[in-house]
Amino acid sequence: MHKAIEINGLTKMYSNGRGISDLNLAIDQGDVFGFLGPNGAGKTTAMKMMAGLMKPDRGEVKIFGASVQDDYVNAMKHTGCLIETAESYPYLTANENLKLFARFYPDVDQRRIDECLEITGMLKYKHEKSRKFSLGMKQRLGVAAAILSRPRLLIMDEPLNGLDVEGMLEMRRLIKELAEEGTTFFISSHLIHDVELTCTRIGVVYGGKLVGMDYTRDILSNYSSLEHYFVSEVDRNGRI
Repeated sequence: MHKAIEINGLTKMYSNGRGISDLNLAIDQGDVFGFLGPNGAGKTTAMKMMAGLMKPDRGEVKIFGASVQDDYVNAMKHTGCLIETAESYPYLTANENLKLFARFYPDVDQRRIDECLEITGMLKYKHEKSRKFSLGMKQRLGVAAAILSRPRLLIMDEPLNGLDVEGMLEMRRLIKELAEEGTTFFISSHLIHDVELTCTRIGVVYGGKLVGMDYTRDILSNYSSLEHYFVSEVDRNGRI
């Protein structure tokens, strides 16, 4: 059985010294993986390369055994992405926005669109234009678009960003439910507490490098909180 994600030597450095350097990672199918680190640590850069939106300087990403760099279509076949802000067309309704995305997937019909609106709690806003939506609603619509094709893997960059408390609880519940149905998640966040509550496995990224990785349950049996683990991993690897 292939790993959901295999990352080998992934590197992309910018002239200002930021980026991600020599990232090696393997994510098992069924993991809810939290990519935890401060803003500017290289999380979005890594995720853009994982989603094929950016070319690495070197290294490669495989999704379910297919290389994102060499076999993009097959790598992305079972993958849904939500990277940076969820984009939608402001003058289209939630339903019309999803219909546009659905064109890419031959087997997504109106029933599936309604199902995705239902799953994300957006069904009641089906016929409202997305320019009226709060940030949280836009995020939920982004998730609805990302799950249209019933992906086996969801790559989500800061999915809890800008959500109010209610929105965060909703998003966490949604991730849990989809994970229980067998969806694998790769989620980046700088919100330590939320990662602790949401993710089964955690990688700490700091200064463009992966400085620590472990299962949440093992971290919490050795440290009083994920925050203490985070600080100790960053310290152990020498502050930059």
